[in-house]
Amino acid sequence: MAKPTLTPVSTTSAVILTSTGSTSLQGNGAANPLHYPFGLYVDTESSLFDANFIKGAADQVAYTFKKLGGDILDIEIKADNVYAAYEEAVLEYSYHINKHQAKNVLGSLLGFATGTFDHDGQMVGGDAAGSAVNLAFPTFKAEYARRVGEGFSEEAGVGGNNTFYSASFNLTAGVQDYDLQTIISRSAATNKDDVTGGGVPYADLVGNKKVKIHRVFYKTPGAMWRFYGYYGGLNVVGNLNHYGQYSDDSTFEIIPVWQNKLQAMAYEDHLFTRLSHYSYELYNNNLRIFPIPHGFVPSMYVQFTVDKNPWTEDSDRKNGTDGINNLNTLPFDNIPYKNINAIGKHWIRRYALALCKEMLGQIRGKFGGNIPIPGDNVTLNSGDLLTQAKDEQDSLKEELKTILDEMTYKALAEQDSAMVAAIDKVNSNIPLMIYQG
Repeated sequence: MAKPTLTPVSTTSAVILTSTGSTSLQGNGAANPLHYPFGLYVDTESSLFDANFIKGAADQVAYTFKKLGGDILDIEIKADNVYAAYEEAVLEYSYHINKHQAKNVLGSLLGFATGTFDHDGQMVGGDAAGSAVNLAFPTFKAEYARRVGEGFSEEAGVGGNNTFYSASFNLTAGVQDYDLQTIISRSAATNKDDVTGGGVPYADLVGNKKVKIHRVFYKTPGAMWRFYGYYGGLNVVGNLNHYGQYSDDSTFEIIPVWQNKLQAMAYEDHLFTRLSHYSYELYNNNLRIFPIPHGFVPSMYVQFTVDKNPWTEDSDRKNGTDGINNLNTLPFDNIPYKNINAIGKHWIRRYALALCKEMLGQIRGKFGGNIPIPGDNVTLNSGDLLTQAKDEQDSLKEELKTILDEMTYKALAEQDSAMVAAIDKVNSNIPLMIYQG
């Protein structure tokens, strides 16, 4: 019996990394968009398309092949795995740069226009579409501080964006306590002022909202019965028996200047302490009038504000609710590849290599760390590769974050301040010239 013809062939994996990449559009070339999960930089229809990105991805193959020892041992990944890793590295770099810039500018951009994004997070509409605003230096506006200040100024009654309203009501003889919430709510519901009977600008705005009373006034009769103080009568400076009086048929009493001065000082003090017959306090959230009204009772009116929805802007300032409010609504696109300098590209190469190590470690790990061969086992380094890949990725991201934190606009301002102080210290020790021709 003839011996059978045996054709045992020992083969390695058919998937082996090539020594170089290709910029071809066909097959395993770097220009083929099928090799990229997102294809942002190889899509000719995209504003981010860049032939230099394709060249960088092809060069990354040769770099990865050499760094992983491909000329000595087989590297069980394909070129398109390297292309995909290179794209991920560029997007990761873009993410960190955009996050850094967001930290710089968010406070100045609150309330301004954002844009619309597609499913990849790319700008497809809005004022900033295609403008790469994340690469621009915005005008410093301290927008956050201004808007916070508006809230405090409202409470202090010196500005803000809340509308002040006035509501009137009549005092009732013998009645000391008045529920202003009820009075104003009724006036808002009926669109009728209690005193004038006319419409009110706050109609239908109050509802169940609590009103905030800021100031209380009362209306005097048409003929003022006092002039400077609450002691006097019509056209009289005061009921002081030695003070001159002035009318159509007047007599003048000669008094010393010092008395005029003392009365002027008393009048100035009066301006800052009391100008009214009436006073008030809040009692059980009601307005309590002092003294209890009797005889002639004037009309009162109050200035108040109504709490509005904090998400709603006034009609003439419709720019905060729908605009930029956080990191997510900043009109940032991925950084164009052409704007990444040599520093950034070197970081991208190292990060892409770490990603390739991770992929290779996962692939080799499928064999359980060992491959049986006749009479022995081959131990694979999947665990080492995965550990190295994770450590290198973490280290690279931390390195980039540290550098960017040192270069925020705030940090640069502090650096300039320190430099000016240092220069001033040096100059203080240099003798000044008397004259230099």
